Amino acid sequence: MTVVDWKELVRWDRMPHILCPGCGNGTILNALVRVLAEKFEEGELDPDKTVLVSGIGCSSRLPGYVKLDSLHTTHGRPLAFATGIKLANPDLEVIVITGDGDAAAIGGNHLIHAARRNLDVTVICANNYIYGMTGGQVSPTTPRGAKSTTTPYGNPEPPFDLCELVMGAGAPHVERWTTAHPAQLKAAIARALEREGFSFIDVLCQCPTNYGRRNDMRDPREMVEWLRENTSTREEEGKIRIGILRDEEREPFHKRMYDMIEEVRTGEEGD
Repeated sequence: MTVVDWKELVRWDRMPHILCPGCGNGTILNALVRVLAEKFEEGELDPDKTVLVSGIGCSSRLPGYVKLDSLHTTHGRPLAFATGIKLANPDLEVIVITGDGDAAAIGGNHLIHAARRNLDVTVICANNYIYGMTGGQVSPTTPRGAKSTTTPYGNPEPPFDLCELVMGAGAPHVERWTTAHPAQLKAAIARALEREGFSFIDVLCQCPTNYGRRNDMRDPREMVEWLRENTSTREEEGKIRIGILRDEEREPFHKRMYDMIEEVRTGEEGD
């Protein structure tokens, strides 16, 4: 497949999409298809060797709007499936699209161990602080005090910082951006696709339907403005840190594994 324009990557027959008006997932999809189209046109990636993997949730429906091979898996399991795909065919570029509930709750252990192993995949996490598709329940990233269907008086629990979580597990490339920073998000996806090993992008995004209307931000523009005002590329008290949080080089898991297999095979042949 030859791609020279991002519009050629969109499955227009699937439109209109299922996303709510003002949903931040549209910004993420826009950034992703534009980066992929550029990479394909420049020959840096092959569309016939690029795979999108997702689990369950609003963001996990995004691969269905892209003209690439994709796998829509069970809840919390996209990284488990991505592991199998990458080990079966290391030549494939594997991109996982997930959400805060999908990745950090039922999929939390998969996320930790994919980072620990340094699995050679790019993970884009649409973090809207809530289970958007399944009814607005509290998620692992819901801020303390925020309301949801399961925390109507405010969330009493501290939230996960997903970037700190994956960095603690050993992820070599980690970034955080928001849907209020579309140009930076696009550049982040491009960088992640250029890195070997586990790349994680935490994308703070708006959910006006299930998060915003319960937390006095029903207008998506209010939520985007909140993201812009409450984040910073510098360490600032009271603000969420965004930007490139870690950028290191480490040999990806599949290379170490295949090297070990080759050593054993060579040793057995020598015997």
